[in-house]
Amino acid sequence: MPDTEDAVLRRWTLDDAPALQRAVAASDDLRLQFGKDDLSELDACRQYIENQVGLESASARHFAIAVDGVAVGDIGVTSMEFNHGTAWVSYWLSADYRGRGLVTRGLSAAAEWAFSEGLFRLELSHRVDNPASCRVAVRTGFQREGIERAKLRYGVDRYDVETHARLASDPKPQNITPLPC
Repeated sequence: MPDTEDAVLRRWTLDDAPALQRAVAASDDLRLQFGKDDLSELDACRQYIENQVGLESASARHFAIAVDGVAVGDIGVTSMEFNHGTAWVSYWLSADYRGRGLVTRGLSAAAEWAFSEGLFRLELSHRVDNPASCRVAVRTGFQREGIERAKLRYGVDRYDVETHARLASDPKPQNITPLPC
């Protein structure tokens, strides 16, 4: 497995479609997270990149987490609203790369980018049955704000989520080396 010290944040490209397809195929939780988007086919992955994570707009930016040039995850900063300075943050990582601090380092870098763009408040939520996602949020300075009951639906099941937020004025998390962008 490649050394994760060579990890960077970069834009998604259509060349990342095979990596996206492999990541989703290898992880039940990612298939669940992508919901109605069936990413089992290469063409569907290309369309997803082209229409979702590969787009850059005034209100959305996605960063591919790449290790040795291969996309292994995503950090999204979306619903950017500059009147109030708020945005929504999301993240996922290929199962083979979990537990190495990549999302923590990527989220830290994306948060700093968002604050440098003039945003003040970043929000995220995770299913309460996903303690790893909670650890990422807390390590990167996102404070817990509460539980939203039955907010997400995957198939017929509903899930409670815990909401976190980080403000530009909050202290920077210590001992995290953000991924280069």
